[in-house]
Amino acid sequence: MLDVLRNLLLLGALLPSASAWCAHAYAQFGDIRYPAGFSHFAYVNPDAPKGGQIAMVAPTRASSFDKYNPFTLKGTAPPGLSSLVFETLLTGNAEEPTTAYGLLAQDIALAPDKLSVIFTLNPLARFHNGEPVLAADVKHSFDKLISKEAAPQFRTYFSEVKAVTVLGERSIRFDFVRANAELPLIVGGLPVFPRSWGAGKPLDQIVTDLPIGSGPYRIGKVDFGKDVQYVRDPAYWGKDLNVRKGMYNFDRIVYRLYKDPTAQLEAFKAGEFDYIQAFIAREWARAYKGKPFDSGRLIKRELQHGNAGDFQGFMFNTRLPKFQDVRVRQAIELAMDFEWMNRQLFYNAYTRVRGYFVGSDFEAKDLPAPDELALLEPLRAQLPPGVFTQPVPLPPATSLDPASGHTLRDHLRQARDLLAQAGWTYRDGALRNAKGEAFTLQFLDDSGSMGRVVTPYAKNLEKLGFAVNYKVVDPTIFQKRVDAFDFEIISNRIHGSEAPGTELLERFGSKAASVEGSNNIIGIQDKAVDALLDRVVSAQTRPQLVAAVKALDRVLRHGHYAVPHWYGSVHRVAWRAGRFEQPSVTPRYYQPESWIQSVWWASPANLRGEP
Repeated sequence: MLDVLRNLLLLGALLPSASAWCAHAYAQFGDIRYPAGFSHFAYVNPDAPKGGQIAMVAPTRASSFDKYNPFTLKGTAPPGLSSLVFETLLTGNAEEPTTAYGLLAQDIALAPDKLSVIFTLNPLARFHNGEPVLAADVKHSFDKLISKEAAPQFRTYFSEVKAVTVLGERSIRFDFVRANAELPLIVGGLPVFPRSWGAGKPLDQIVTDLPIGSGPYRIGKVDFGKDVQYVRDPAYWGKDLNVRKGMYNFDRIVYRLYKDPTAQLEAFKAGEFDYIQAFIAREWARAYKGKPFDSGRLIKRELQHGNAGDFQGFMFNTRLPKFQDVRVRQAIELAMDFEWMNRQLFYNAYTRVRGYFVGSDFEAKDLPAPDELALLEPLRAQLPPGVFTQPVPLPPATSLDPASGHTLRDHLRQARDLLAQAGWTYRDGALRNAKGEAFTLQFLDDSGSMGRVVTPYAKNLEKLGFAVNYKVVDPTIFQKRVDAFDFEIISNRIHGSEAPGTELLERFGSKAASVEGSNNIIGIQDKAVDALLDRVVSAQTRPQLVAAVKALDRVLRHGHYAVPHWYGSVHRVAWRAGRFEQPSVTPRYYQPESWIQSVWWASPANLRGEP
């Protein structure tokens, strides 16, 4: 859900007044492209026709759903629900990472001391049941989301909001704990729902009540737990807004759900849905071919983008004693031979993930620069000396040339020594500690797609004496176990961000580590990390933010909390030919699924209802 909030927030001109900054938009660092009264975003077609249908596919991890409430911890909501049905005070675009324009709010006023912000709601804004969107609904939504009735991520995300006050029927003020340039964007991303939703029930008891939002779509036909259809609201209140012009053009957006990735791909080839994104290089090279592609019925493309690279890796559950020694984690990392995998499994399609902010301005490099040192020096006593004296750690790389000194054998020798230093040595047929306990590793997966990666990796780990188990479970069970931190090692992907901020508290902060369902999957509890997170969220300028996130990246990488995977520099997507048209301008920052469903439109044949 927090990823959805970040995507909704990407965007605004600030106009000075005697008492506050007040305008149609807000920019964290003052960089605003579109003036008041702009007609539409540059990457949309304002004259795109409305109508037709697009059928999407949910990722196999979302192979089922059992509720209509995306804001609670238990259960799984349908894909697309948050972004298509619910709206926020401000909305972002795909060009400006730290600027947001009015959506439910028609203007925003920031106090001179930056300790509060006032939103004035658009009088046209309506929920799907016809009720006006009022300030009392905004406060109700906030109060519910920070309560224990909602998923815990919201409490962390909105933790620096001190108070919310209704000033009038359509005017509401948010007061902040401290001045933080990101906070107006944070509260601007608050999803709003009416007080009438659920008829007074606690939020966590609103399960199958149809959602009441204010967005361009409502839930339509549903095969509960399997497929879901969203129907465009012809009376959508915001259809003529400049931030919505040329957007959400399909009459129907359908999501098909499949439990098996092979069945999913075969269903796409058979025409059961229109669009798919490939994440596995081998499948892209070998399975996305054949008559449907040769005939031109299906189109296969690698789309360029300017997104920061995603972080993906095998994440350790450091709450477990056996993973609490950094030398153990580093030894396990040394056993992965990415270069061999890239040649043999990935068709040399990937680049190795280096850190948590790879391919962005926030990636730490070499030795710390003066702006980083200014943040790290006060923490010197809490940090390993290598943070100051050694270049930022890079994942171990192997070479085909034994003379290079960087072979897998060299890395395994180094890993053996690190394990011995940590008290683990090979004897009696296993890697054991002083008590004689064997070191076991379990890789937990929800689809089986990581099996071909874990198999060769396990062979390397077994050479060190680890007993390795690879376990595949149902996606629903997998999510429950992750939420309860009942795992040893999992593969996880975190979308890259051009403007990292408060969401990092939920991902790396100590408070989130013990909260069930939090995004601090690794369980990091480190005072130095917390101090750097504090500098991240308090940054007042872009250079301050860059320095703080680089320092954070450096410290996290010295902690070896994950075994870095790989990332691709393009979006690999395929879609049915002749069904869609798209704008001539492609934005710089985008995810294919949300870009396609928000700005593409139906072809004439699609509009006529032809298959």
